[in-house]
Amino acid sequence: MINRRDMLKTGAAAAGAALLMPHQAFAQAPAFAPRPGKWRDFEVVTRLDLAGQGKAQAWIPLPSVDQPEWIRPGKSDWTTNAASVEVVRDPKYGAQMLHVVFKEGEAAPSVELRSRFSLRDRAEDFAAGGKPALSEAERKLYLEATELMPTDGIVRETAEKAAAGKTGDVEKARAIYEWVVANTFRDAKTRGCGTGDVASMLRTGNLGGKCADLNALYVALVRSIGIPARDIYGIRVAPSQFGYASLGAGSATITKSQHCRAEVWLEGHGWVATDPADVRKVVLEEPPGNNAIDNPKVVAARETLFGAWEGNWLGYNMAHDLELSGSRHKVGFLMYPQAEVAGALLDCLDPDTFRYMIRSAEITA
Repeated sequence: MINRRDMLKTGAAAAGAALLMPHQAFAQAPAFAPRPGKWRDFEVVTRLDLAGQGKAQAWIPLPSVDQPEWIRPGKSDWTTNAASVEVVRDPKYGAQMLHVVFKEGEAAPSVELRSRFSLRDRAEDFAAGGKPALSEAERKLYLEATELMPTDGIVRETAEKAAAGKTGDVEKARAIYEWVVANTFRDAKTRGCGTGDVASMLRTGNLGGKCADLNALYVALVRSIGIPARDIYGIRVAPSQFGYASLGAGSATITKSQHCRAEVWLEGHGWVATDPADVRKVVLEEPPGNNAIDNPKVVAARETLFGAWEGNWLGYNMAHDLELSGSRHKVGFLMYPQAEVAGALLDCLDPDTFRYMIRSAEITA
């Protein structure tokens, strides 16, 4: 049973904490040290209501990431007045989506998708090892360039400079993480989560953006020197339990809480959590805002987010350059609901005109 009252209480408590002086809120929170522990169960509900003249269809991301150490997708179901509904799976990355097609002339096309999943914190023990090797097919996939993430030219040159003098993959991946944290910035003017156009960022020297930009930069740089890495596109589903207002969902309505994270494959360790973009988010947004790089919360985030992250975030998929089934349109990544009416793709970054709402609730016994 979903205890929505408890979820709302949790959101209210987080909002109340944000009203405290930042150092007071931080002092009352546990140290930022996510560790694998208790699993938490969630349900995310995504509702779309389309308008306009002509044939309408939509694509909604389904939880497709299944990593037994930190995320377990569960059952999804839906209600809709669509003429056809199918679960589509991208053959390259395994990304799944619900594809609905409405009959032409449908007065009020709508769909509501409910997805359940389980999450927990994750953290890598760099003193340990022994994880199995990555398959050759996965290694090839997560080393290749994408349309917006080249791995040669200025990308490789930048990565080689950032990792100069480092000898092992862990040291190199960490050095590039530190380079991204030190040289980029979160740009509040960026729409949505950004586009991830890595080559343009490096050519222009404008290293500002949001998570889909900054973490894509990290992934491209790491791939360019032969270390597999990948973006995971998802959404924040709950407040942070570590006192970070900027690193969690602020309420049960998470329509604009999308977030992209990154993983790097390190021999002996497997897929390791990283998130340099969230360090820059803490710098810009954690109350009171515009924090110094040596602010205690920034330092804690910087130390933690190479190797660990908190289990309050749903990862949908790792897909790039995704063709939308039954459409002429393609998207760079699938993190938002997508829809088209009369062949025109709607603006997924404007849920006020492309009407959709996403809500999250923790499932309690």
